[in-house]
Amino acid sequence: MPAPLRFILASASPRRTELLREVGLPHSVEVAAVTEHEDPSTDPRVMVLHNARLKAMAVARKFPSALILGADTTVALGDSALNKPADLAESRAMLRRLSGREHTVHTGVCLVCLDRGLQEEADITAWVRFKALSEDDISRYQSLVNTLDKAGAYGIQEGREIIIDDYQRPISTIMGLPVEYVAERLEALGLRAVLQA
Repeated sequence: MPAPLRFILASASPRRTELLREVGLPHSVEVAAVTEHEDPSTDPRVMVLHNARLKAMAVARKFPSALILGADTTVALGDSALNKPADLAESRAMLRRLSGREHTVHTGVCLVCLDRGLQEEADITAWVRFKALSEDDISRYQSLVNTLDKAGAYGIQEGREIIIDDYQRPISTIMGLPVEYVAERLEALGLRAVLQA
């Protein structure tokens, strides 16, 4: 029987922790003390992969024998990244831009185990189509959801009926961690059975 492998999520996101729990992946959490790259003019794919790698490597250096998962998500309208808004006015402007349109959600995923020489990363994407939103719809959504801590000023798991017309499944990619992809990779690498929190 292979030795147990500690699995660490390099993210403070409660949504990512919840998603890993839902698919039965035991893990602990270590928040990476890094400054993420959030220049909206950067290619969204490049940005999320950079940030996922940055988080994973920062934690991997502290725990070289553990398997580290780093992730980063942004919303892209064309080639423009819509990161977390600075205030409610910017949040409203983002929701106006997304109104009635389809956009892409990019999540960069990075798996690292320094002692095993493992480092792989992928950009997993999904599309989301917004309803045409009135100013009242936007105000209602902002009153229900904290839009300031979410890329694109929205979270698909809250108040979805107000803003979302349709979206690509599985929903986990849009929520910030494509757990089905992560579980498949761990299975393919022969690591899923030996994970421990």
